[in-house]
Amino acid sequence: MSSSPAAPRLRDLALLRRVRDRIDREYARPLDVEALARGAHVSAGHLSREFRRAYGESPYSYLMTRRIERAMALLRRGDLSVTDVCFAVGCSSLGTFSTRFTELVGVPPSTYRREAAQATAGMPSCVARQVTRPVRNREARATHPQLA
Repeated sequence: MSSSPAAPRLRDLALLRRVRDRIDREYARPLDVEALARGAHVSAGHLSREFRRAYGESPYSYLMTRRIERAMALLRRGDLSVTDVCFAVGCSSLGTFSTRFTELVGVPPSTYRREAAQATAGMPSCVARQVTRPVRNREARATHPQLA
């Protein structure tokens, strides 16, 4: 009995889904591409190439986006410092965290913390999470309609 030509691709996609699910679950733990690849029994290079092909971004970028999304929620609460939030979401470098946060969100974490609490006051957390979700540059809506 021969398997379908699509079977290897389906196995790769299932593996990539498990990696993405692991990132979603364990974002606050010390994760890097090598650790994710070891857990999936593939090389780091193969994982990075296939993850980017399937999801349009590297595993590291996806991990950092999850961490920044969680950091945004913690900063909106207003009871933790930026440093505490940085370490709570699994980042080990405040500089890297601040740089990536600023790239994704558009303002430094300290500014976000100060302004977000006011902007989302009285808003249910599920709504606040949706309206404050970071938007990468390539996903941002065009400000002017594209002419044909």
